[in-house]
Amino acid sequence: MPLHPQCQAFLDQLQALNIPPLDQLPLEQIRAMSVPIPGEPEPVASVEDRLVSRSDGEPDVPVRVYKPSTDGQPRTGFVFYHGGGWAIGELDTYDSLCQLLANAGDCVVVSVGYRLSPEHRFPAGVEDAFAATVWVGENAAELGIDSVRIVVGGDSAGGNLAAAVALMARERGSVSIAAQVLVYPITNDDLDTPSYLEFAEGYMLTRRSMAWFWEQYLEFPEQAADVRCSPAKATDLSGLPPAFVLTARYDVLRDEGEAYARALSDAGVGVTTKRYDGMIHGFLRRTDLYDDARDAVQQIGSFIRGV
Repeated sequence: MPLHPQCQAFLDQLQALNIPPLDQLPLEQIRAMSVPIPGEPEPVASVEDRLVSRSDGEPDVPVRVYKPSTDGQPRTGFVFYHGGGWAIGELDTYDSLCQLLANAGDCVVVSVGYRLSPEHRFPAGVEDAFAATVWVGENAAELGIDSVRIVVGGDSAGGNLAAAVALMARERGSVSIAAQVLVYPITNDDLDTPSYLEFAEGYMLTRRSMAWFWEQYLEFPEQAADVRCSPAKATDLSGLPPAFVLTARYDVLRDEGEAYARALSDAGVGVTTKRYDGMIHGFLRRTDLYDDARDAVQQIGSFIRGV
């Protein structure tokens, strides 16, 4: 399938701006470019900012809780980790998407403001993600969440964190995860897959940018072997929660996301996959631009409702 005209129009506009590669820009400028989606968010019943206290002496983790209703009925909890290569993005950037997901999935969304690299390199971000998820489990009743229906998910680097948290929960037993939603997830540090080589330039996320993101995230290259960095390097994926893996055709991360879905399935994990053949990396958040983004939100919502 050819690139969707809506994506082509966006990429043409992006190219006209002549923005230098990420590794040539100050980090503050890169972060300033990651802005909330234009327009008024879809309303939900309530939005509340909270702080997750850490017992290990690490800083509190900010979270934002979105409730689709105040009828008092316990709902599925969707712990969401935003994308941005572990280095950019924040709660505000994903505010509109989280409200859409809360309504589409009739779930309580808990968006996690984990620490960013390079100021806080691995494993700070993933440990924040896990600590916030444990907190959700411990405070499920107060949050209006059914403690046996906690789903983890995210896009890109957030998908990486979700996959890692599912693995960590299986090993540590601190929280029970019912399902995982992995949207074009980073699953390993292999930059030589066919999709990396085919879409290395010109499709939003570039091969060069991903190399730069990995450099910001890791203190030492050897850390990429840790399954909290590269879930695909786990030798045993059995016993993990069911997964919905969503990918985009014109995305450098396509192959590793789909390979991880196959590996989960081979390990006996229930897996639902969906590839958007005309889309590029990062399309999910741009519900203002892409019809497929709005469809993907509904697909994720349907999966969450089925947990």
